[in-house]
Formats: sequence, C-alpha cells, structure tokens
Amino acid sequence: MSIKITGTGSYIPSEVEKNEDFHQHEFLNADGSTIDYPNEVIVDKFKAITGIVERRYADPQLTSSDLGFLAAQKAIEDANIDPEKLDYIICAHNFGDVKANTVQSDILPCLASRVKHRLRIKNPKCVAYDILFGCPGWLEGVIQAQAYIKAGMAKKCLVIGSETLSRVVDKHDRDSMIYSDGAGATVIELTDEEGGILAHETASFTYDEAYYLYFGSSNNQELNRDTRYIKMHGRKIYEFALNNVPLAMKSCLEKSGKDIKDVKKVLIHQANEKMDEAIIKRFYRLYKTAVPDGVMPMSIHKLGNSSVATVPTLFDLIVKNKFENQSIEKGDVILFASVGAGMHINAIVYQY
Repeated sequence: MSIKITGTGSYIPSEVEKNEDFHQHEFLNADGSTIDYPNEVIVDKFKAITGIVERRYADPQLTSSDLGFLAAQKAIEDANIDPEKLDYIICAHNFGDVKANTVQSDILPCLASRVKHRLRIKNPKCVAYDILFGCPGWLEGVIQAQAYIKAGMAKKCLVIGSETLSRVVDKHDRDSMIYSDGAGATVIELTDEEGGILAHETASFTYDEAYYLYFGSSNNQELNRDTRYIKMHGRKIYEFALNNVPLAMKSCLEKSGKDIKDVKKVLIHQANEKMDEAIIKRFYRLYKTAVPDGVMPMSIHKLGNSSVATVPTLFDLIVKNKFENQSIEKGDVILFASVGAGMHINAIVYQY
C-alpha cells in the first residue's frame, strides 16, 4: 500500500505578457526616486537574473478559484474518480480571489469551498478548506493529505495550488515582472501500488525571516499609501534559500532511504532561475557530486513565478509529455522542493 498522486491537472492562462511589454512601464526605486537607466536595460538585467522571457496572466473574467477549478477538473478526470468520493479538497493560495482591476481580496467563502461548489459535489463529508503557506502551499497540502490518509481519515484528497499574482503587484516595482498566474491540481489516493510519498520535510523560519516577503505600498509615492502590493527583500530571500533549502532537501532524502544517485528529477519551485540553479548546485555539492544533466526542469522562462502553482504545473506538464526533452517513468524517484513567504521550506521524496 502507498499514498500516490493518481491524477494531475493544470491551467495555464492564455494571455502572454512578454518582457518587452514592460518597456513602457514607469519603474521607480522604493523611495519613489527615478531609476537612472532606461527600461530596456532594467528588463535585460531582470532576464539575466531570473531567466524569465514571458509570463502568463489570467483572463480578466477569471479569478484564482476559477483557475483552481479548471485545474481540478483535469486532475479528477485524469485520476478517473468520482468527485463525490473525495474526502478533502485542500486549496493553497496566498491572496484569495482578487477580481481584475480591484484591490480587495475575497476569501469568503474560502477558495476550496468555491471549487467544491463549481465541481457540484453534494457530499457534505467532503471537507473543503484553504491553506496559506506562501509558495510551498501546494506541497504542504500534499503533506497534509498524506497525513489524513495515513491516519485513516481519508482515502482520496484533491490538492490545488492556484494564484493570480498579476493582480497584487506594484507596476512601479521591478520585481513585479517576476510574478504570473496559474493553477495546478493533484488527486492523492491510497493505492495498492509501490512507491508514492516516501518522506517529507517542512520548516518555518520566522525569528528574523518572517517579513522577507510582505505587503507594502507602491514605489509611486503619489498613489494611495493604504493600497498594498506584494513586496520582497530579494537579496535576503536569495541568501536564505541557498543556506536552508539544500539542507531541507538533503534531510528529506535521507529520511526516504534513497541515495542521491536514485534521484531522477528535482522539481523545485520556479522562483528565479539563478536562485534555483544555485540551490541545486549547493544540494549536489553536499553529496560531493556534480548536478546531472536534465535533472532540474525549468518552466519559469515561459510561465514566470505563479507561486503555489509552479510545482504542480511543472509536474503535470512533464507527466503529460508536454515538456520538451523531459519525462518521468514508472519507478522514478522525484524530489519536490519549495521555499516562500513565511519563510517556509518544504520537500517531498516521491516515487512515481
């Protein structure tokens, strides 16, 4: 018996926002002062650091729960299950349903309840709730689903990660170019197959690190100071991730009993190309070995950073053979890892 991902689904918005679309933005420093070089230089430097060429924004008619519902539909169909048999629906997000051209987050009712409503599930014993855990939210939802199943409280769970970050960014902040929209979903079940979730690791660093990502005012001093946007201390996050994520990955792998040579893929939160590459190099350096070619697929170049959606979307694309030159075969050992606001870190060792 094992606890496995039996179905995957994702929703990638159709609206493409390219780097050159930011050439006309008015980027400002945090104190509101003018940046001394042109937007073309700002965008080129941004691409060199993050690797992002374009990102996806949701249709104005859709909210985060809509995206989550569309991804969930695909995961349920892929798992070939009756949605009435779901015991839990866990929806990871960070900002709720923010309608286009508004500034207010709507989380009443919770997004998981909205998804359940859209799925037309009648069963009241299918419990729907949200999880706020920064970018590692989907992974933490999977860990919770596993706990319910191991405790005998559930047999089938739906875990969703959905976000519309494009609606909470400050357009006068260069960091706004990182963020994107999207959703990924997975069905987690108790099965007779071998493998599945072999180990997990989670940690919350809050003593000094809690506000590395935060809600703050626009860089444009003329805008309403009470309107808040997603902000980050990029350098601190970078250093924190490099110092802590590889250690969490190593601890998780050791718990699983698997060797570093067994790892076929590392699916890490698509936060920033340079940061993710530095994390994977430092992780393999802990084992005094080089990073294998193709072990860490990257979707950030075309999809940007959609927070909780990046890992399940990447996983779905690979297992559905929609990611060029990447595949996952039966029995492959995968290491999932994420880091984000809180600051939270988690990892899962999974055998496909």
